[in-house]
Amino acid sequence: MTFEEIRKDIKARKYKPIYFLCGEEPFFIDRLTALLENTVLTEDEKAFNQTVLYGNDVSMSTITDTARRFPMMSERQVVIVREAQNIRDFDNLLPYIDHYQNSTILVLAYKNKKPDKRKGVFKKLGNTPHCIYFESAKLYDNKIPEWIIGYCKEKSYGITTKAAGILAESLGTDLSRVANEIDKLVLLLPQGGEIQESLVEEHTGISKDFNSFELLSAIIRKDFLKANQIVNYFEANPKNNPLVLTITTLFRYFLNLLTYHYQKKTTPNTQEMARLLGVHPFFMKDYIDGGKIYNAMKCATTISLLREYDMKSKGVGNANISDGELLKELIFKIMH
Repeated sequence: MTFEEIRKDIKARKYKPIYFLCGEEPFFIDRLTALLENTVLTEDEKAFNQTVLYGNDVSMSTITDTARRFPMMSERQVVIVREAQNIRDFDNLLPYIDHYQNSTILVLAYKNKKPDKRKGVFKKLGNTPHCIYFESAKLYDNKIPEWIIGYCKEKSYGITTKAAGILAESLGTDLSRVANEIDKLVLLLPQGGEIQESLVEEHTGISKDFNSFELLSAIIRKDFLKANQIVNYFEANPKNNPLVLTITTLFRYFLNLLTYHYQKKTTPNTQEMARLLGVHPFFMKDYIDGGKIYNAMKCATTISLLREYDMKSKGVGNANISDGELLKELIFKIMH
């Protein structure tokens, strides 16, 4: 089941006896765990019927013994196990899967890693109808702006596509960090308001005019003055604008632009092309405009340059040249 399907069922009070929430993206695991923690029982029922355990501190035998107890003055009890990936005797869950306590909701939050599906206990969890097996995967960089837009919509707020792009480029793929920034921004808006670039700049320290998003835009337009201004700003603020992230942004764009060149004849539809490239349709203008200036050969050359300067930024073939100077060289070579 997907995150949305599981969340919908929980809100509709359609529960399963066992929830195994695992994977490398903790955000979705935390959200589902919190939803079960906050909605199954009333505040009065929680005192006797909600137990929170930690994988470092307990064995699976202790967990299943707790889960087999009957609730007190309540229809259900909830047993939440945080950091379940640290449980050493996980195989001892097997008997409980077959003979579970129907009045217990057991939540196993197995975070920041994938379980070994070859093991019998994990295979059993994934193939048993009364168990929810949810694997929370990391989102790719190019999916973050769309996720930001969806997250804002879920909270009944709007966000401009450009503001979503700036947040994505600046904050990376840590969804908890991104969500935290958005949660702080919406507090400054009237109900149903829209997050714009100016609000992002004013309250997050991310410049709406000097960021990787705007640097890429200047490169696409061959706006040498703007590109140099941004590079100079990055050089003066290296902690907020690490070279490795700038190179990653440019690499992703030119790799996609190369794909665009080879696919545009067979994929003339803009929506289909956006799906192929894994970007929001709003950003297709960047590829259409960039394609007119940077042909396929130039894209391939630029990709090679980006790989070269990525290595130099890590000290390979670099005679003590600063990141700022490396970026100046790189942008000059790309745009000429």
